[in-house]
This record gives sequence, structure tokens and C-alpha cells, in this order.
Amino acid sequence: MTDPTLPAPGALTGVTVLDLSRVLAGPYAAQMLADLGATVIKIENPRDPDVSRGFPPYLTHGDEEFSAYYAQYNRGKLGVGLDLASPEGVEVLKDLVRSADVLVENFRPGTMAKLGVGWDVLHEINPRLVYTAISGYGHSGSRTRRPAFDNTAQAAGGLWSMNGYPDQPPVRVGVTIGDVSATLFAVIGTLAALRHAEATGEGQLVDVAQVDSILALTETAVVDYTVTGKVAAPAGNEHAWVRPYELFDCADGQVFFGAYTDKLWNASCDLFGTPEHKEDPEIDTMRKRFDAEVYERRVKPIVAAWLADRTKAELEELAGDVVPLTAVKTIAEVVDDPGTAERDMIVTADYGDLGVLRMFGQPIKLSATPATPGRTANRLAEHADQVLADLAGYDAARIAELRGAGVLP
Repeated sequence: MTDPTLPAPGALTGVTVLDLSRVLAGPYAAQMLADLGATVIKIENPRDPDVSRGFPPYLTHGDEEFSAYYAQYNRGKLGVGLDLASPEGVEVLKDLVRSADVLVENFRPGTMAKLGVGWDVLHEINPRLVYTAISGYGHSGSRTRRPAFDNTAQAAGGLWSMNGYPDQPPVRVGVTIGDVSATLFAVIGTLAALRHAEATGEGQLVDVAQVDSILALTETAVVDYTVTGKVAAPAGNEHAWVRPYELFDCADGQVFFGAYTDKLWNASCDLFGTPEHKEDPEIDTMRKRFDAEVYERRVKPIVAAWLADRTKAELEELAGDVVPLTAVKTIAEVVDDPGTAERDMIVTADYGDLGVLRMFGQPIKLSATPATPGRTANRLAEHADQVLADLAGYDAARIAELRGAGVLP
């Protein structure tokens, strides 16, 4: 397996990130920084490496295998193995921190402090360090030590209770949105803190909780409750009050149809050959169509009739640039969609004998400093000698000494 290819100059070129995180939220945040040009160093305990190295699916060649899950969230990083349970390992991390700009970790709050490398210690060593900590409940409050996973955040943040169909048990969102939402807020916070550190020389703690991140995704649910007392509940594929704005059956599957404004409704009436519905006094305004009873009795049957006998492709072609109508696509259809390719959202990384991995690209498109997502992920501790020489200034004898002491694999 080759080293990650060096990125082209990116927006974050010159920024050095130490990634001590595991599985998804932290590694994905660090990977986004790597895509944008930062030098990201993945630091793992050689006795207990990132557990996602064992997650399926796998690239395989003979007896060799490599986790594609790990590869997708750790592309473009340099790998160092370091035993932080040893005093020598702690000192090595401190030496790396002296030259770093960002540190990312997603341990339970208190873990890094117990190891002797918490925020206060590292801030004193490098006052300009941005310390990004992602956790379930955050680094303040009475619940900081509670264990948390994605489902914890979906449950505690209120999202789980809102998702699914009426009169049925609520349903979790089908992706790890508790992790991914924390990832995105962590990246935003990190970039803001970097801007401040560059301007003032003062780093700070970026504290992002999965539960907080989920709560911030609940759209109108909070203000609906605080203003009217209404508690959000599962509504199936319908919006809480925007109508029509949901899933409809068509001849070969389902489509989303969202022509709820007067302009879009009137355009749809013309497009589907029923202009008389524009003038119908019961449904001729958006406010009237938003009424749940009127919608179910009048509007929904009209839309259903428009769509039922046409295929997804026919409907998308008919709607074109006029009406918001989108086929509900499988992942296979999305990956192979020409529009996905046009946006460079499927990228490839060459793993030699293991094969070429196709994975999602970088959604942030920068005109002057484009991202470089199509790179390989590191083997465990693959770049230790290079990183310790370049970043910590260790010579070959010092590295050999640490390896002999078991601090490095």
C-alpha cells in the first residue's frame, strides 16, 4: 500500500492536525480538514488501534484485507502508533503538540486529562493550539461522563421521537446522524477557532456534543413547543405543516413532490394539464392548502393522480427546472448518476493489489483551492519515523530508543 499522495496546495495548507479520535465523528472531522489541505496525523494506540479498522466492507487480496469504512474516514492522513499509557508516550505527544495547530479527540470527557494530556496541559505547552473535543454530552454539565453512541444522541436530542409514522413506534434516522452532525459542527468550530488563533495567537477548546448537535437539527420542533406547547411527533413522510411536500407513488417507485408555494402550485397545475385547480376557491392559496383536512381531502388526491401513471424518469423530465420533483433513488442509482459525477462526488483511491476504492467525495467546493479527497488511508503507524523526524525533530537514534522501549510499534 502506498503512502497517501501529497495534496495540491489547499485552503488549509500549512495547518497541522493531530487526530487522536476513533470510529466516525472525530476521524471524519479530521478527514475533512485533510481534504482541504491540512497535514493530518492519525495517532493510534498500537495495542488498541481505531476499532473501525475492523469494520466491513473490506478491500481484499489473498489473506490481506483493509477496511473500506476506515479508508473513507481516514484518507489522506499520516499514521503514527503511540502508547499514551506510558510516560514516554505522553512526552512524545507533547513534543508533537508543540508544532501542531489542531488536536482532535473524541474520548469520553476526562480521559485525556487522566492520561496527563488534557486541554489545560496542552494549552500551556502550545497556547495557540485549537483543541477540538467531540463527545456525547459535552465537557460541561452533569452528564459529561455518560457513555454515548449515535443512537444515544438521536434519543437524547429529541430526533428519534419525531421520526417515523403516526401511531407506530418512532424510528431512528437510518444513518449515524448523531456522529455526522457533530462532525460538521466540530469542523465549523475548528475553523472559527483557527481564525482566532491566527489573529491573536490564542487557541481554545472547541467543545462539541453529539446530543447538542442533534438538538440543533430539529428545525421547528423547539419553537413549536416553546411558542405553542406542541410536541413534535412522527409524521411519516409529511412535513409538519408545509403541503404538498412529501413522498408520492408513481408507476415505478416513488418521488418527492414539493410544489407548495402559490407560484409552484400554479406551475404544476399547468404542467400536468389541470389549470382549473389554480382557480378552485377551496385550494387556490398556499394557506388553504396547508390546512391538514383540506390537504388530505382535496390536494393530495390531485397530486397523486398527476403522478401515479408516470415513471420516475418521465416525471423528472416533465418537471425539469420548473417544479421541485425528485425521484427517490437508491444508493446504486446515486453512485452511478451522471449528476453525481459532474459534482466529483464519487472519488477513487488506488490501494494497489487490494484494488481501487470508490467512495464519496468532498461536498465543499472551493474555486481557488479545491479539496483533494481521492487519497489513500494509512496503515497502522505507517508514517511514524517521518512524522517524528519532521514534526518533533527526533533523530533516528531517538526513534529507535522509543521503539525499543515499546512506546512505538
